[in-house]
Amino acid sequence: MRGAMNYLQRFRIDPGAKVKLKAIDPSFKDGHESHKSAAEEIAHYQEKLRELQELLYAERKYSVLICLQAPDTGGKDGTINHVLGAMNPQGCRVASFKQPTPEELAHDFLWRAHKAAPARGEVVIFNRSHYEDVLVVRVHNLVPKKTWSRRYDLIKAFEKDLLANDTHVLKFYLHISKEEQLKRFKDRLDDPTKHWKISEADYKERGFWDEYAKAYEEALSRCSTEDAPWFVIPANHKWFRNLAIARIVVEHLETLKMEPPKPTVDLARIRKEYHSAANEGRRGRR
Repeated sequence: MRGAMNYLQRFRIDPGAKVKLKAIDPSFKDGHESHKSAAEEIAHYQEKLRELQELLYAERKYSVLICLQAPDTGGKDGTINHVLGAMNPQGCRVASFKQPTPEELAHDFLWRAHKAAPARGEVVIFNRSHYEDVLVVRVHNLVPKKTWSRRYDLIKAFEKDLLANDTHVLKFYLHISKEEQLKRFKDRLDDPTKHWKISEADYKERGFWDEYAKAYEEALSRCSTEDAPWFVIPANHKWFRNLAIARIVVEHLETLKMEPPKPTVDLARIRKEYHSAANEGRRGRR
């Protein structure tokens, strides 16, 4: 497999680092020429992901929260479909964070995130996340600056509390260029099967590109911690995005050193009963 440095380190934002998105190439491919050249590696990490998630579900010692954030058309749905869809849905679910409901607005901003957090043995993917409350809220002045500026520390405390309860937090920003976003908007217009995805709001939000970039940069800089890191994933090439995220999740799960749980039944007795039943069956066929 390519890459001397593991992806856990390569795309991670170090705590305290000042992020400048313009300095990060959204078209990076790590030496691969095309999807075809990366296909075998993608398949390898998807298979490893299935195996490790099964261990996570069986062991029920840890849980994993995966947060996906991106500009419109950035690929959150595609990531869920092509990468995280490799996992068994019995132990994996998606929580989407759209405009808050009246019930959610009646609580603190982290209430809906805490309610959707994973149980032991479970993987939960946040499609958008609690970070919306320092992103869209900030860009559109939905609450005063003194309100949203306090939320970075509250978010870090929330994630620290999750970790204290054995929930591992991995956060991915899917980094696309403004030009790539425009191309993907055109693809949606040209493809009748994607017309349902088109929203006037998406085009209006594009006018706030620079403001969102600044909001993301501050969130990434202030909230990437040793135990709940942010990863900036080059996402102009969808196939590379899929490879990078699958590999990072695999590399993190491997650090947990998970083992299949010990049986809770008497295997010797069950084997004896099985052999007895098998012998009875053979005698019955004579």
